[in-house]
Amino acid sequence: MALNEITRAAILQSVAEYDRLGRDAFLHRYGFGPSRTYLLKIDGREYDSKAVVGAAHGYLPGRDPLGRDEFSGGKDHAVKLLRNLGFDVVARTAT
Repeated sequence: MALNEITRAAILQSVAEYDRLGRDAFLHRYGFGPSRTYLLKIDGREYDSKAVVGAAHGYLPGRDPLGRDEFSGGKDHAVKLLRNLGFDVVARTAT
């Protein structure tokens, strides 16, 4: 498993699935909880960044989605990947 294998296209496929299923169903399907710190932001919508990255790995040929314990969602891992792929990642605000 290498996060750097994940492509921008795989992230976009994961986001499309998130939109189709809705947040709760998407998180449940992949076994993630809500993001605690970072959110992926696309077209004004916010997504749980680590869950999107984990699911995106399953869109790569011959790969399965990554579980929440298989990688870090922090700024040096999933967030860094998303930013390197040109995505906007924002810090979660308290609600």
